[in-house]
Amino acid sequence: MKKVALVTGGSRGIGLGIVKALAQQGYDLAINGLRPEIAVADTLVEIKALGVDVIYCQGNVALAEDRARVLEQVKAHFGQLNVLVNNAGIAPRERRDVLQTSEQSFDEVLDTNLKSCYFLTQAAANWMIEQKAAQSDFFACIINVSSISATVASVNRGEYCVSKAGIGMVTQLFAARLGEYNIPVFEIRPGVIATDMTAGVVEKYDNLIAQGLCVQARWGTPEDVGKVAGALAAGHFPYSTGQVFMVDGGLTLSRL
Repeated sequence: MKKVALVTGGSRGIGLGIVKALAQQGYDLAINGLRPEIAVADTLVEIKALGVDVIYCQGNVALAEDRARVLEQVKAHFGQLNVLVNNAGIAPRERRDVLQTSEQSFDEVLDTNLKSCYFLTQAAANWMIEQKAAQSDFFACIINVSSISATVASVNRGEYCVSKAGIGMVTQLFAARLGEYNIPVFEIRPGVIATDMTAGVVEKYDNLIAQGLCVQARWGTPEDVGKVAGALAAGHFPYSTGQVFMVDGGLTLSRL
């Protein structure tokens, strides 16, 4: 039986890079996104052409009822879930100095980026434990996509940084709790990746990269992140639960 992965925010950007990598490994896929299914129809056709079964689970993972509905769709269609990739995330609607951050923006960003990760992981983990109990060799893992912003402070989008730092602790908590079930939990921290989210700051980062921001002098790509997620989902790091995998071209290396 094929393995099944659910990727939140999987219809574009980093999420789509992860979806493609998992599809190439033969994973059947449940792709979650906010947009209506008609808006991602071409993407679904592209993934299905790789020879895998794909469903689209429209919903806002910031909302409890939507998270529950997405998991129910996966259960109804596939009857199993091997890999959860918590990738859905948003930037603040408006970049504002931490001295002016609004509570509305803080709540919106943390609900989408952090709260969804915590509670979707909780729900999926309980289901994975049930599947493990029924089949001892059932493969399961959880992958959380955060950001270098978990440790690199950006004072004009503090709520985003806080949300990504929180994902680091979510990873550690669930890694510690799920160890007895042999369900590893990993974290990927991308750096400057060329996606819709970074489209508005291309000139800024082009200049910074040219000035040596990264050791590898280029933008990262969704494919770069997808390759790491694919290796984790393939079970190539069975003794590394709770670990952080940097995909930042050396941006966070300490250098003189």
